[in-house]
Amino acid sequence: MKLNRRDVGAVTVLELSGKLMGGPDSAIFKDAIQGLIDEGRSQIVADLEKLSWVNSTGLGILLAGFRIVNEAEGQLKMARVASRIQSILMITKLTTVFETYSTVEEAVESFKAKQDG
Repeated sequence: MKLNRRDVGAVTVLELSGKLMGGPDSAIFKDAIQGLIDEGRSQIVADLEKLSWVNSTGLGILLAGFRIVNEAEGQLKMARVASRIQSILMITKLTTVFETYSTVEEAVESFKAKQDG
């Protein structure tokens, strides 16, 4: 898995690409999330458009990131989830855990809407 970061105002977008399957992927993702929290950036969007596959270990990695952000009183949301990965989230009922959006822009805007409301 590869990870790219870009900031959109107070929101950080993490673009994941490749396969999320454990091993070094776990450290890469958790270190990135923890680094953002340490910077005071707790509004995070995981852009999964270029993520080609996730296995059960990969789901655990995403959940661990979600927990880290949640404990820091932030939010980790997902955008552009491929249909095969969305199916996995539905089967595992993780759609009740992760907020998902069709576009990165919608996910970023959802943080603003929550602040305004």
